[in-house]
Order: sequence, then C-alpha cells, then structure tokens
Amino acid sequence: MTSFRYQAVQGSGAGVQGVVEAEDRRAAIRLLAEKGLFPSALEPVGGPAKSVPVAANPAAAAKPAAPEGGLRFGSGIRRKEITAFSREMSALLDASIPIPQALEGIAAEESNPAMKTLVETVSRDVRTGASLSAALAKHPRQFGNLYSSMVRVGEEAGVLPRVMNDLADLLEHDDEIRGEVVSAIAYPLFVLGFGMVTVAILLTVVLPKIFSMLEEMLETLPFPTLVLLRVSTFLSHYWPWILIALAASVLGLRWFAKTPGGALKIDRAKLGVPLMGGLIRASSLSRFARTLGILLKSGVSLLPALKIVESTVGNRIISGQIAQVAEETRGGDSLAAPLRKLGVFPRSAVQMISAGEESGQLADMLGKVAQIEERHLRAKTKTLISLLAPILILIVGGVVGFMVIAILLPIFRLSHGIH
Repeated sequence: MTSFRYQAVQGSGAGVQGVVEAEDRRAAIRLLAEKGLFPSALEPVGGPAKSVPVAANPAAAAKPAAPEGGLRFGSGIRRKEITAFSREMSALLDASIPIPQALEGIAAEESNPAMKTLVETVSRDVRTGASLSAALAKHPRQFGNLYSSMVRVGEEAGVLPRVMNDLADLLEHDDEIRGEVVSAIAYPLFVLGFGMVTVAILLTVVLPKIFSMLEEMLETLPFPTLVLLRVSTFLSHYWPWILIALAASVLGLRWFAKTPGGALKIDRAKLGVPLMGGLIRASSLSRFARTLGILLKSGVSLLPALKIVESTVGNRIISGQIAQVAEETRGGDSLAAPLRKLGVFPRSAVQMISAGEESGQLADMLGKVAQIEERHLRAKTKTLISLLAPILILIVGGVVGFMVIAILLPIFRLSHGIH
C-alpha cells in the first residue's frame, strides 16, 4: 500500500486535504470518489506534487477527445455527444466510480449547455433514488427505448460498464454508416441544387429582359423560345406564390408523415423505389442483426430483444414484419423459421442465423450477418451514386441546353434577316 497526499473539493465546494492509502493512483482516486471528494492534486507521500486537474472531476480521467464533425443547431444535442457520454460512463463505471459522481463529473466537463443540463437532470434523478435506466428513459428523444432497455439489462446483470461500452460502439458504428451514405450523396445533391438555383435565376431575372428585346425585334418567335418565354413569364410573376405552395407542400408532407397511416404509406413507398428499396432493406437488416446480437450478448432473452429491435430498424413495414417474427417466436419456433417463412430478409442471412442457433452462437452469427449486409449496403450505395450523379448532370445539362437553344434560335433568325 502507498500513502498519497491529496487536495480535493467536496460536493459542497469546500476544499479539503489529507492522506489516503491505496495500491496505486487510480485506486486512490476511486477511494476519494467514493467519499464524494474530487481531488485537484494527488502525490505519493514524500514525492513531488502532481496536479490532477482531470480528477477534480472524475469524468475527466476517462473523457475522450471531443468528437469531431456533426452539426449542432442552436442548443441541440448531437448524436456524437450521446456516444461520448456512453463511452465516458463506461470508463468511469469500470473504474468503480459511483453512478451519481460519474454523472456529475461528466456534466461539469460538458461544454454544450443542452447536454450539460440533460446530464445534470439525469444525475439529479439518480440521486433521488431512480435507477440510471429509469432516469434515461425520461428523455426518449436523446436515449431511445433500445438505449434505456440495454442500460436496465446492464444494471440487472451487473455488467453496466460493458453495456455502456457496447452502446457507444453501436452508436459510433451507426454514425459511421450514416456518414458514408451522406458523403456519397453530397455531390449529386450539390449538382442538383446548383443546377436548380442557376436555372431559377436565369428564368426569373436574366431571360425576361432578353425576351422583351427579342419580342420587339421579331414578329414571331421560334417554338422553343416561345415555350421558354411562357415559363419565364409565369415564374417571374408568380414566384412568391410558387414558394408558398412549395413550403405548404413540404409542411403538409411532414404532417402526413407524422400520422400513423401516412408514415406507413411513405415507408411502403420507399421500399418500392428501385435501388432505394434495396438500400433500405440492407440498412434495416444490418441494424436488426447488429442490435439483436448486442442485446443477446448483454443477456436479454430473444423475445424481449425482438420487441426492442422492432423500433430501431427505421421502417414501419419491416418493423411490422419483425413483430410477426416475434409472435411466431413466442409460440416456440426458432428465430430462423419465422424469418424464412415471412421472407423478411435474404435467404443467405436466414441460413446464417439458423446455423448460429444450431451451434449456440446466435449472437456472434448475427454480428457476421450485420457485417455482410453493411458491405452490401456500401456496394449498393456506390452503385446508386454512380448512376444518380450522371443522370442528374444529364438532366441539368439538358435543361440548360434547351435554354441556350431557345435563346440562340431568334438571334440566328435576326442575323439571317440582317444578311
């Protein structure tokens, strides 16, 4: 045992100092945290003073670098901040730091006011007697059903640090896949957006002035020019109403998507879109397999795990199919049998799941299924983007080309008349 001299801050803010005996510095910090003391300096007796600024709040000892990337609107909370919270909690709990002190430490180090308030609220609930899972469940927007359910399982099984680490891994993986998809579609969307803005400016600002001169010079305009003139006149006169109509359409679609029937119809339509439907199915299967595998590893039995996974696949049609699988499983069937009967996922994935059940390695096999489907998802995304980008370029180029022809035809006619 080694004696350590410390300077620390109590929960009330008062400063204290003293000596504590422990096997090493980490054990000393843990012992002080259990007493509600946050050390600002810790040194072996007789050794040089060593500042421990990170341990002035225990969360700092395990706090990883601030996550890069991601957008924050106003005082909102990014997904990556929830991921970082999970990773920090895992490290702190693994160091045997009590949950209330760990939460207070994370809150004190948090730079985002919204996230700080959230963690402080969770900490306050835990200090008043609520379990961590119950406290997190009060914030479903940040900590969904999957998150709070896994935390509850970790609490009951006594493996909360590992479960928090698994949650961080799952969130990081989801962010990685989402980031790859967003990066892949960024260029086509930029091409489409830039083309639409360019065409709108030409039609509403530039072309009306050109056409007014051409109408004065020519008695009759070529048909392409006449079509473009009518479109330009309509847009230049009614663009405020067009914008209002577009905004109303977007708001109406968002309202429709929030209704149960509307959301179901939209999700069904998504699955029917060529190429896009395959992407959605691959993404749902990947999330289903990875999440179910993690739940089974964490000690959740199959039926409750399926009920949790229902709400995480991201498509209500597929969620309904998984609910049917859960009902079939309730009757004593294996997981593979209802999956095969209902045709929810590809036959190869179902065969792997069946092999995992027979060998008693279902959770590991689900992880392999997730990896395979993620590779399929990446391949399908690349295929979609390789087709989408040139199609959008051709569309924008065709519109601009038509506009150029419509402008040049009367100019050529004028030039021919002069000669």
